[in-house]
Amino acid sequence: MNKITVLVVDDSAFMRKVITDIISLDKDLHVIATARNGKEAIQKIKELKPDVVTLDIEMPVMDGLTALEKIMEQQPIPVVMLSSLTKESADATLRALSLGAVDFIPKPENIFKMHTEDMRKQLNEKIRTAAKVLVRKKYHAVRSPIVKKPSDALPSLSRSKGIKKIIAIGTSTGGPRALQYVIPYLPKDIPASILIVQHMPAGFTKSLAERLNSLSAIHVKEAEDGEVLLPGHAYIAPGNYHMKLTSISDEYIIKLSQESPVLGLRPSVDIMMNSVAELGHKIRLIGVIMTGMGSDGAEGMKNIKNKNGLTIAQTEETCVVYGMPKSAIDLGCIDEIVPLHDIASKIITLMEV
Repeated sequence: MNKITVLVVDDSAFMRKVITDIISLDKDLHVIATARNGKEAIQKIKELKPDVVTLDIEMPVMDGLTALEKIMEQQPIPVVMLSSLTKESADATLRALSLGAVDFIPKPENIFKMHTEDMRKQLNEKIRTAAKVLVRKKYHAVRSPIVKKPSDALPSLSRSKGIKKIIAIGTSTGGPRALQYVIPYLPKDIPASILIVQHMPAGFTKSLAERLNSLSAIHVKEAEDGEVLLPGHAYIAPGNYHMKLTSISDEYIIKLSQESPVLGLRPSVDIMMNSVAELGHKIRLIGVIMTGMGSDGAEGMKNIKNKNGLTIAQTEETCVVYGMPKSAIDLGCIDEIVPLHDIASKIITLMEV
């Protein structure tokens, strides 16, 4: 088996050495070269044709976002971003994912913590996953334009003051960009609340919510413990917190917790969807499972289906990683298998069922 070749791009010589050392610990990965800035990176991509690029955001000469845009225009290749844990970096990371980066990994505040077992595992697993995206060329198949407030152009649903349905969405790798093809296309008068679990670290989910909110007619926010669901609102589970739903009388209330991770994940799609399924006797449910690695959400989708909910999975050809939808499909609990760009319209159709 040929090794996966990696180009490491960072303006810090120390960081280039640290990242190279971490990648070299994996017998299936090989750092083919390093670059000090985006301009060098573009040249070395042309010369060496690496399988994956790790790309810093803040660099002189040419920053990571500018380089990423040029890479995607000139020679699309899987890119994993490295981001510091600041609000500005989180916003830039979301921008990178919308430009075509496959995934990202946050740098610890203490650079010496890069050598922890967890960081090593995260980085090398993300590189391995990114390399598979190159082989399948799935990511670049999705090309619909995103425009400001696109749902204004959609037909309105029948108006209602109350919540008629709860839409539960789970996604992971490729999810931040995929959500931009769904949430902004839901009409502002939708008589439903939307709960979203996107696997992301703490600090990044707030930026994701703000970005989606800027594109959408519905209101999108990071979920808060104890808040009551409202129609026409989407709530994203905060990084490092599980999100559950409970009900009191006719109100539906979000509960956040830091209970143990499930399948190594917090937030967990299954935990959110299972809690929603428990309320299926009171309200109609729609479950949506989208791009992501692993099987998180499959059990939750099955439970939603068992409570007479309606279920949607994203098609393989429009996923960055097909793991999560495939796991749910394999359980036989999916009603509709839909391309990414049609998921919003399918949700709207099912809203009227």
